[in-house]
Amino acid sequence: MPESFTYLATPYSRYPYGLEAAYHEACRAANLLRETRRIRIFCPVAEFHKLANSLGIDPLDHEFWLAVCRPFMERAADLLLVKMAGWQDSLGVAKEVQAFHAMGKTVGFVDWNVG
Repeated sequence: MPESFTYLATPYSRYPYGLEAAYHEACRAANLLRETRRIRIFCPVAEFHKLANSLGIDPLDHEFWLAVCRPFMERAADLLLVKMAGWQDSLGVAKEVQAFHAMGKTVGFVDWNVG
């Protein structure tokens, strides 16, 4: 059986410093959690931002990205939500949390400050 992993939710479209900054902070958070907690992380913003840009896929098409991320949410053991700026207003984060609750999976939070 494949090893389990944690799904890392981070704000993207509502990140106040822009999409590129959201990508860099998501990568930073994922890498820090991998190193400090020694857990396997899947972070859609970190994984798909550059792909969307290189393929010309609308990075703000929530329905498209939720469909892409759904199989990862289903396979993930749990969700960690990074409380980056904008997380409370993020439609994507809200839908991810809702999906994990509906699947009966654990949702945890990580406090985060830019800088």
